[in-house]
Amino acid sequence: MRIVHTLCFLLLTQFAFSQSFHVGLFGGISNYQGDLIDKYYIGKLTKPAIGLTGMYDISDRVSLRAGLTFAKIAGSDKYISKDYLKARNLSFESKITEFSLLGEFNVFNLNSIRWTPYIFGGLAVFKFNPYTYDTTNTKYFLKPLSTEGQGLDQYPGSKPYSLTQFAIPFGGGIKYALSDRVRIGLEVGFRKTFTDYLDDVSTNYADAADLLAAKGAKAVELAYRAGELPGGNTTYPAKGAQRGGSKEHDVYYFTGLHLTYRLGGGDGFMGGGNKKGLGCPVVRP
Repeated sequence: MRIVHTLCFLLLTQFAFSQSFHVGLFGGISNYQGDLIDKYYIGKLTKPAIGLTGMYDISDRVSLRAGLTFAKIAGSDKYISKDYLKARNLSFESKITEFSLLGEFNVFNLNSIRWTPYIFGGLAVFKFNPYTYDTTNTKYFLKPLSTEGQGLDQYPGSKPYSLTQFAIPFGGGIKYALSDRVRIGLEVGFRKTFTDYLDDVSTNYADAADLLAAKGAKAVELAYRAGELPGGNTTYPAKGAQRGGSKEHDVYYFTGLHLTYRLGGGDGFMGGGNKKGLGCPVVRP
């Protein structure tokens, strides 16, 4: 009899874990805001995002959520509102690979009601690598070009930036229970980063001669691109002239649908109640 009790305890423990664990898929769009963009949701700069998630319910309203997201971001002076910044004519794109660990809070209990607002926040680590295209549509990664003198002897205060960074994700949405097992949420999540180089633009122009000697003509060409515009100023800015604004770090954000599937049945309003039928003895006082 003791063996039966032990087996039932193990089964119930496994069942409870499966009841609390969800796997999910996120699909939507990604955007960026920084030195090359000062608006939200510019259509031509909106890129796709897709991710895999796993969730564990700590309680009826609180969950831990881990996610792996693949996305792309882009920015361009072409769409910035200030004319003097349009004249730089800079642009970039970057792939983003992010791993996040979040705490998620549902306002209502989805075991009792079909829908709820929810919020989340946590910590993320991500990789990026900004690149652009020249006038011949050839792709160039920007960090190796040291466009602001990063890593050059003449600029000891300008260090190369890391392509792996931490971020603080936060956001929220509306979630709907399609069944005991399947839920779908419409959400937006912002990523507060600790770098101003998602777009490779942050501080001041390096001297053109220094860039030419250290990194070649392509670095000079892609650090200042006003000459590519009709009537653009072809005179390269003086050393130390402002190129970007380093006071505020760059931001990227995801908007989309998060579809989750709970392993095991449910006990909620849909009447899952799958704890029956395990064949375990009833323990009486």
